[in-house]
Amino acid sequence: MRQLRDCAAQHGITLVLGFNEKVKPGPGNRSLYNSVVTIDADGAIVNHHRKLRPTYTEQLVWAQGDGAGLCAADTAAGRVGALVCWEHWMPHARQALHISDETIHVALWPAVKESHQIASRHYAFEGRAFVLAVGNIMPAADFPPELSLPPDLRDDPAALLLNGGSAIIAPDGEYLVEPVYDEETIIYADLDLRLIAQEQMTLDVTGGYARDDVFTFEVNRRRLK
Repeated sequence: MRQLRDCAAQHGITLVLGFNEKVKPGPGNRSLYNSVVTIDADGAIVNHHRKLRPTYTEQLVWAQGDGAGLCAADTAAGRVGALVCWEHWMPHARQALHISDETIHVALWPAVKESHQIASRHYAFEGRAFVLAVGNIMPAADFPPELSLPPDLRDDPAALLLNGGSAIIAPDGEYLVEPVYDEETIIYADLDLRLIAQEQMTLDVTGGYARDDVFTFEVNRRRLK
């Protein structure tokens, strides 16, 4: 983590990183969290989010997170937030990010298959934010050797278990960069943050569409110990 912070500062970039977080001493020790850290262009950690709910069999490996990092953070690039995988189908998790005035959202997926593309585009349209949908490239050769693969993958080290699908989406839900599959690459786009206010004229789920006179919303942002 120190190396990544130094790298962000050296190159003046904002970095959003998914990682496995292990708690050693104290409550929660020996637990793993599916976590996200946001590092600003000066190398400072400005947000740390733990996935709220491990999905299905993930509960065998990861613990439940909390709401401490469930927000966007000020960075050199804008107000940046992130959710992990199926958190994008948790309406309250999305709204927590929306009300934190998020301008750039990083959607972290294993690979961005069709249903994940739909969720990412919906998030952009609903939250009126730019979405960076991130998918992994993982060939069979990278699979841990102590785990078994089906014969067709075991015999072809170059076969992809995860085939990418990274994309960049505008606040109207349209692609700025179409999904890229089956190759390891870097995708780029210039984001005009003025488009957010333009799109909010028609839909703003934290403003005119929020209806605070009808609905109440509260987030417990305490880090669980």
